[in-house]
Amino acid sequence: MTHPERFTDVTSTPILPQLPQARFTIGDVVRHRLFDFRGVIFDVDPVFANTEEWYEAIPEALRPSKDQPFYHLLAENAEQSYIAYVSQQNLVADETDEPVDHPGLDAYFNGYEGGRYELRPEHRH
Repeated sequence: MTHPERFTDVTSTPILPQLPQARFTIGDVVRHRLFDFRGVIFDVDPVFANTEEWYEAIPEALRPSKDQPFYHLLAENAEQSYIAYVSQQNLVADETDEPVDHPGLDAYFNGYEGGRYELRPEHRH
């Protein structure tokens, strides 16, 4: 006696949700589209991967969609350096060709060349 529910049809392909393509990569220097800060990308999440509390703290009128890449930045503005978590829709490429001044850069990157930062070998997967 056969039990059809135990067998899988190998000819069918599961339908996976289509993830948005990341426009930026680790080492890119970017600028926030609305706020006056820039930074270096040191990690990328294909979709939102922060806490719900963090997300709800964003004013509703500015709250980005969760189904897009989010970037971890070593960020700076005129007053300070910090870590930022920013949606793809709120980032643009930084065209200044100037390095970022952030104390955490040496932990992730070897140096700045050609408008981007080179990731240290130990951080590559």
